[in-house]
Amino acid sequence: MSESALPLATTAKPRLNPAWVVLGLALCLILARPYLPEGLMRPVEGMILPLADWINAVFTWLRDDLGLIHVTRAFADGIEWLLDVTANILYGKNRWPRIGPLPWIVVALSAGCLGYWLGGLRLALLAGGTFVWIALMGQWQWAMETLSVIVVAAPVSVLLGLMMGVATWRWRWVEAVMNPVLNIAQSLPHFAYMIPIVVFIGVGPKAGAIVTIIFSVPPMIRMTLLGLRKVPPEVIESGKMCGSTSWQLMTRVRIPTARTEILVGVNQVIMQCLAMVVLASFIGMPGLGQKLLQLLQALKIGRSIEIGITIVLLAVALDRCSKAWAERQPVHHEPGLSWTARHRVMSVWAVLMVAGFALSAVVPFFAEVGRGQSLSLADPLDAMMSWVIVTLDPVTQWLRWFLITWVLIPVRDALLWLPYTAVLALVAAAGLAVGGWRSALICVGFIGYIAITGWWDRAMITVYTVLVAVAVATSFGFPLGIWAARHEARAKRVLLLCDSLQTFPSFIYLIPVIMLFGVNDVAVVGAVVLFAAVPLIRYTIEGLRGVPEAVIEAADMSGATRGQSLWHVRLPLALPTIMVGINQSLMFSLFMVIIAAFIGTQDLGQEMQRALSSTDVGKGLVLGFAVAFIGLAADHLINKMAEGRRRTLGL
Repeated sequence: MSESALPLATTAKPRLNPAWVVLGLALCLILARPYLPEGLMRPVEGMILPLADWINAVFTWLRDDLGLIHVTRAFADGIEWLLDVTANILYGKNRWPRIGPLPWIVVALSAGCLGYWLGGLRLALLAGGTFVWIALMGQWQWAMETLSVIVVAAPVSVLLGLMMGVATWRWRWVEAVMNPVLNIAQSLPHFAYMIPIVVFIGVGPKAGAIVTIIFSVPPMIRMTLLGLRKVPPEVIESGKMCGSTSWQLMTRVRIPTARTEILVGVNQVIMQCLAMVVLASFIGMPGLGQKLLQLLQALKIGRSIEIGITIVLLAVALDRCSKAWAERQPVHHEPGLSWTARHRVMSVWAVLMVAGFALSAVVPFFAEVGRGQSLSLADPLDAMMSWVIVTLDPVTQWLRWFLITWVLIPVRDALLWLPYTAVLALVAAAGLAVGGWRSALICVGFIGYIAITGWWDRAMITVYTVLVAVAVATSFGFPLGIWAARHEARAKRVLLLCDSLQTFPSFIYLIPVIMLFGVNDVAVVGAVVLFAAVPLIRYTIEGLRGVPEAVIEAADMSGATRGQSLWHVRLPLALPTIMVGINQSLMFSLFMVIIAAFIGTQDLGQEMQRALSSTDVGKGLVLGFAVAFIGLAADHLINKMAEGRRRTLGL
């Protein structure tokens, strides 16, 4: 190198990181807040677009001018006919085929046989015992109203999701269209789905079934696409060598090979159906959800817990059965076996059906449990809850005062105090730091949408609730995950608990917080914390357990203590997985905040409920997209951070 080149090398100035520049701009906006003009504090009236009016105009044109309402009503009539069939069979609604209702003992025995075929004796006891509980507690009709919708909605969702998943896999342009649609669809809160359905369909069971179908399709599409992509090329080549046509390759090679992923999609569809059917009580869907809503509004805690137990048992039973179906491999029998030998469980089931019908004909109790014959735990539960509330009242009163005075109100006021331009600059700085200018533009676009809707303050209240809830959930979920991951048996028990908690419909989490804290922001945050902690614990355990043993052994051999191994080896390697848990926790929190508006908030969820009650499609979708874009912005930032961490670790 020549001497003249040396000064150039030594005098070169380091490049200024644009993320720090934008962060400095945000701090300047915050410090200069008292002197900022109104247009930099909050979006002025000229910036706010009449998006709701535009959406309403489009929906009016689609419904009336284009005549889409006739198509939707025809589809709804077909769904209603199916609902009449299942309603007649399950709880005796006076419709065709007029053969119902099935005796509860027959349904319970059928569920037990199905559970045994899928997973053995324990699953048989869970599935059959769930329906025995429902019958004995006098909740049979409500539960069958709920199940009659799931029985229709789940197969339709699976079929639609399978077809759309195949189309997404086959044509790249379909995938390009479907990816952003699925991202938004899986980020929209439940209420955003309900409002357009009410406009086109009305209210009642068929509206509940259709909104359930629409809500449940996206996970089936994704799992079908994933399964088809994982089919090994050798399997396809074998099918082609056998002379299979394209249709035969799809139906007899690709889909059977992707069976496990597709059945996991079926599991997710069933759980999504149950979650939405419970919430569809807001649009007149009868069943367990409607009864739970009425009881919560009346603050009848004992009866609410009874209904809550039923919903949880149904959720766990459906989840375990569908997961067992996904894991069950086809059984190949020896040639020459009789039909009875090849179908032993079905043969036993046929015998039990005959016995069940005969028993219900002789003893009416086994056909239908009368009102005076049913059991109830409401009185002892009310007494126990009253004792718990009185005993814990000093603690809950202090905790409520402390959280409201020193945490919730200061955080809420701080977020509402910030100029919207400073928030946008902070978001842009975060995007620049993790993904460059593209990420900054994406995140600013998501949050900027909220600014032009006119709902900025309501959105900041939603953000404050989510941030506080996730912080609290992290404060105990992260240490609990680390503690559980230390021992294999402990990890399995905690993961089993997490699996069970994730099957609970979100409505269930409202019961304990209303009981302890009443109707206020502390109860909302408490419900969100319970809902959001589960993925944090789960992914922390899975991340730590996924660290290669060889790496841990190398750290031990180098003399690292348990704490050093945790902080310098295991946690850094598990961080990408843990960040997936944080991402899931944020998304769960957003969904729960919107649902928790039922117990009184001043955020986007409350406005969405008002839009639902007034069937204002435009307002509902504008608010729904605002919630979805908050989630998508957080999702983008966290995924970029996790991706960068994986690259750093060479994973």
